[in-house]
Amino acid sequence: MSGQISEQELRQNLGTRHIRALPSAKFPDADLAVRAHGIKSPEHKVDVLLVNPPTPDGAIWIRSQHRVGRRSRENMVWPQVSLAQLAALIVPDYSVEIIDANAMRMGWAEFEKLLREKRPRFYLTQVTAPTLTNDMYGVFLARSLGAITMAFGTHVTPMPRETMLQFPALDFVLRGEPELPFRELLDTIQTAGGRMQLKDGRLHLPDGQPADQSGLMWKMMSEADPSWKPAWAVEGGTSGSDGRIRASAVQLATIKGLVWRKGDDVVVNVDRPFFRNLDDLPLPLHHLLPLDKYRIPMVKGPYTFIVTSRGCTAGCKYCIKHVSYQYSIRIRTPENIVNELWELKRLGISNIHMYADLFTVSREQVVGLCNLISKEGLKIRWTCNSRVDYVDKEMLTLMGKSGCWMISWGIESANEQILKKAAKGYRLEQAPRALKWAHEAGIKNWGYFIVGLPGETEETIQETIKFAKALPVDIALFHVAAPYPGTPFFFEVLENNWFRPGTQWEQVDMDKSTVLDYPGLSAEKLEYWQKRAFREWAFRPGPLWTYIKSINGPQVVKSAIEIGLGTLGWIR
Repeated sequence: MSGQISEQELRQNLGTRHIRALPSAKFPDADLAVRAHGIKSPEHKVDVLLVNPPTPDGAIWIRSQHRVGRRSRENMVWPQVSLAQLAALIVPDYSVEIIDANAMRMGWAEFEKLLREKRPRFYLTQVTAPTLTNDMYGVFLARSLGAITMAFGTHVTPMPRETMLQFPALDFVLRGEPELPFRELLDTIQTAGGRMQLKDGRLHLPDGQPADQSGLMWKMMSEADPSWKPAWAVEGGTSGSDGRIRASAVQLATIKGLVWRKGDDVVVNVDRPFFRNLDDLPLPLHHLLPLDKYRIPMVKGPYTFIVTSRGCTAGCKYCIKHVSYQYSIRIRTPENIVNELWELKRLGISNIHMYADLFTVSREQVVGLCNLISKEGLKIRWTCNSRVDYVDKEMLTLMGKSGCWMISWGIESANEQILKKAAKGYRLEQAPRALKWAHEAGIKNWGYFIVGLPGETEETIQETIKFAKALPVDIALFHVAAPYPGTPFFFEVLENNWFRPGTQWEQVDMDKSTVLDYPGLSAEKLEYWQKRAFREWAFRPGPLWTYIKSINGPQVVKSAIEIGLGTLGWIR
């Protein structure tokens, strides 16, 4: 065909073409031009940023140092008092800010913008199993901006290596109680980097003034562990590979309760002993929190927490509290608690939740606190938690007179064998008696029940529903048992292969779904019975009338409706 080139001609033409030699690689150096014009990366604007990050789905989530993360179907926004407590341990020696993105209903785009504005030197966040990947995204953003990243909480305490290996943006984990390793780590890095100086055995700030909190921390650390020697006084601080972490491996290895990286390895230091006296802690810096954003059902206006004690004497196998505090019991004095109550009154807060692993763990403390509140004329309304076997009629009467208006009770199940297997440790007849005493004292009862503990059957679930209906309970919530990492229940589920195939940590959420799959009681059945239990309890004249009587404003109506619809899965 005319104009067509034969294959032979094509090969000849290609062979005669000149192809240039491969040039040497030489790319433009924009870095050099930027430096020549004096353009530098923004400086750190805050020393320490304490963060409750945005939630995975934009919904309200419950997170705290003592607890796990879960969606809040009770319409509660939990105050981040653990962050306010950590802040109190480092001011005024460090500049510190708190971001509670959950309370502020802040999305990731807004959070990232704020993070870029603050450019923290240190970034500390709490991490829970259901929000693990979500929480680590915040760590990744902070690390990309040059921050030294740290995490604490009920997931990283029992699973530090897994977390550190899976998320390389995380520099450190603070196991158990975070306060003392947190402060010691900050001081060690700052001293090794030349931002603090050690003189005569005490830390000094860059302006030469003694660090205010170093003496307090020295006292708490040495009382908890007489053999303790400060890591910042250990010789050998050198710059890390990126210049951010100047503390040496020798220094980091000294900090008890710390998990850190040594090359490609993850090093878990020995556990730090519990400090002895909660009264030694400075009062939390509540004013750094968005107090006007915190809400609790059936309360008009903001509220917050006061941590009255740490630890619990009970041995419930499913409880996450023992992961952080084991079975240690430490209580604050009534005088110390009342000081914090007055501080909150000055901030305009009169609704308080006495937040503790077990508020009534010490009868002497509770009675003393109630008497002191009444004596000083503190006009507050407060709530708390308890066990049905840790109260008596006289104590509940005093609680009611001092402003307590609701108690949340862990009742869990109506089957004695299930309670025994779970090491709950109370007798069934104690529940109606304790709730009756509370009712007579003018205190409302909030009952928590668990579906799916070992030994559960459809018949035992129905026993629990019947029991819940018979109790003088104003609000009842039914959760699916959750085997949180580190609890005895977790190891039992693992050993018996009760985990649902393909389980991921984000699925260990007592409200979203279940990871349990028992022989004869599937995950689908557990989720069905959870919703049915609430439906059977709530859709009766008694509970409905309780809601109507308690209405004192639109917020209460909204809370009641959202609790019910959230439990039934009709809202997310």
